[in-house]
Amino acid sequence: MNREQPILDDHLHLDPVNGDPSEAVSEFAETGGTHLLVLNKPSWTLGVEVEQKGDFREGFDLTLDATRTANSVLPGRAWTVLGVHPGLVSRLVDDRGYSPADARELMQAGLEVAAEYVDDERALALKSGRPHYPVSDAVWDASNAVLRHGLSLAGDLGCVLQLHTEDTDDLAEVGEWAKDRGVSPEKVVKHYASGPVEGATPSVVSRKEELRAAVASDEPFLMETDFLDDPDRPGAVLGPKTVPRRVRWLREEGAEEAMRAAHVETPERIYGIDTRAALDGFD
Repeated sequence: MNREQPILDDHLHLDPVNGDPSEAVSEFAETGGTHLLVLNKPSWTLGVEVEQKGDFREGFDLTLDATRTANSVLPGRAWTVLGVHPGLVSRLVDDRGYSPADARELMQAGLEVAAEYVDDERALALKSGRPHYPVSDAVWDASNAVLRHGLSLAGDLGCVLQLHTEDTDDLAEVGEWAKDRGVSPEKVVKHYASGPVEGATPSVVSRKEELRAAVASDEPFLMETDFLDDPDRPGAVLGPKTVPRRVRWLREEGAEEAMRAAHVETPERIYGIDTRAALDGFD
C-alpha cells in the first residue's frame, strides 16, 4: 500500500511484559499501517498492583518502552496515550476492599501522574472513562468523578481525553462536562465506538458494520482495533492487521475521502498530529 496514504490505528495496546510488541507492530506495518496510538493496558495486567500515586509510573514507563519499540518498526510514528483504566475501580472495590471514595482518590491520582507525562511531551493524550458493566450507584458516582477529573486535567493541558465507557451513542452530558472544563467535545474521543457519538468524536472499532455506519454518517471518526497483545487471546480484540485491511476495503468501496479524513484530517484536528509529515520520505 502506498505510504503516501497514512493509516492510523487510534487505540491499540502493546504489552512488553506478556506480549510481543515488535511482532504486533511488524504485522501492522507489513499490511500497510503507518501510525499508532499506543494505550497503556490496565495496570494489573502488567503485574502492577497500585497502592499509591507513584505506583502508576511503572505501567506508564512500560508503555513508553513499547512505543519506542513501535517507533523502531513503523514507517511513520507511534504516540503514547496514558491514563487509568476505569475497570480499576472494580478491582480496588470488589477484590481489594477499597471504598468507592478511596478508589476514586487513587484513580484520580493516577490520572495526575499521566498528566505529568503529557505535560513534558512524553505522552500525547490522556485516557479515562467509566465501567461498561453494571456497578453500584456509589461506584458509578465515583467513576464519573474520575472521568470529570480527567476532563479537568485535559482542559489544563489542552490535550485529548480518550474515553472507555458503556456502549452508547449519546455522551452529550459528558460533552457538557468537557465544555465546562475548557475541553471541546470533539477532543473527547469515544474508544470502541460503533458509529457516530453525540458529545464526542468516535473512534470506531474496525468491524465492517460499524465502519459502514461511520462512513454513511459523514461525521468525523477515527479507526481502531483495541488490539490487546495477549498471547492467551491471539488477535483480541481485533488483530493488528485489521485497520489497514479495512482501509483497503473501504477505498475499494469508494470511501477514499472518508479514509483521508479518518487518517489525516481528523487526527490533525483532534490530536494536532500530522500523519503525512511523520512518514518516511516527507519533510
